[in-house]
Amino acid sequence: MLSRIVAIMLCASLAACAAATPPPDTAQLPFAAFGTLDNDVAAANIASSAFASPARTANDPVDGARACAGIDYLAGQLSTPRWLNLSPFTKQEMLQARVDVRAVLGVPPGVPSQMVVGALLQFAAAWQAGNQQAALQFLSPPAFLHGPQQTLQILSNLPYIPTANRASLDAANQMLAGGDTARR
Repeated sequence: MLSRIVAIMLCASLAACAAATPPPDTAQLPFAAFGTLDNDVAAANIASSAFASPARTANDPVDGARACAGIDYLAGQLSTPRWLNLSPFTKQEMLQARVDVRAVLGVPPGVPSQMVVGALLQFAAAWQAGNQQAALQFLSPPAFLHGPQQTLQILSNLPYIPTANRASLDAANQMLAGGDTARR
């Protein structure tokens, strides 16, 4: 009888812990939103390349927007069951990278990931298609407090964001089959 009570209390404690921590806000994307069949891996690869050096996105707001969208998307996506085996350190790094990237872009706390990721990817698609006026409309409040012109300047000249560099590189490496899982 005592063992049953202990087992029930243990299960109730674990359930309470699980319920106390809601999953991070996660954007839902259409198939191949980042240009390849697997949005998660593509987002990690785009972000890890872009955030390794500011020179890689200099004067290229499309790549800057895709890299920032990748970070915001992955911050939620890495907590889904698909990435259960990914290092919890990498998941925490990505959540911090989201906060840091949003701060640079002027995204206020609490804006849904869907709004941020959607706006950045729509901006990138419109800008790449040559429709700059339509593209700039996606960089407006409430998602981007700096407004279209200043946000465009930021995306065209992304600063080095150490957390985004580290988190995206770790995620990209760990997503590979037999990838680096030493940080567990």
